[in-house]
Amino acid sequence: MSPLAERLRRSLEANPDEAKPLVQHPTLNPDISRLTPAAVLVPIIDAPEPRVLLTVRHEALRAHAGQVAFPGGRLDPEDDGPVAGALREAWEEIGLPPEKVEIVGPTRSHATGSGYLITPVVGVIPNGLPLHPHEAEVAGIFEVPLGHLLAEANHLRRSAMFEGTTRHYFEIDWPHQRIWGVTAGLIVHLAPRLRAALEAAE
Repeated sequence: MSPLAERLRRSLEANPDEAKPLVQHPTLNPDISRLTPAAVLVPIIDAPEPRVLLTVRHEALRAHAGQVAFPGGRLDPEDDGPVAGALREAWEEIGLPPEKVEIVGPTRSHATGSGYLITPVVGVIPNGLPLHPHEAEVAGIFEVPLGHLLAEANHLRRSAMFEGTTRHYFEIDWPHQRIWGVTAGLIVHLAPRLRAALEAAE
């Protein structure tokens, strides 16, 4: 295991997660048993200043069109759990070879108002790896320094009216893409658990 992956693993182990899924908005209270299992890969690039790879979903997609997201999606029946599902989706969406991913581990699942139970899987990938986005699903990929995503000062609280209800969500300050909603919520939840990994490298 690379030094970065080992630091991330120790950081997650030192800050254990609760088993109960995190609901993205407290008024939703979804029935967990009726949610569709899904998984996303949180790909952290192994570099002197680690970066996180994110995608921009294609504008023609039915759900969350044009939004920033991690590679991922619903689990298929043949997937052997969230790790396998996240790796498969990353291969299909951006051409990331599964064997190039050092799996740090799955983290707490998130229940969303759109009907999914998403398990984030943290992984480390090599720097400079050539990737090929699937044209029908991914409009582009970009990278953000891990330290920027984890900094609490960049976690902005927003609210908006949706179907007559005020929804509160996070948006992460970044000048080139709007990182918000479920993706920002996943990052904000992971941030306290991963900051120790960066501090250990200083």
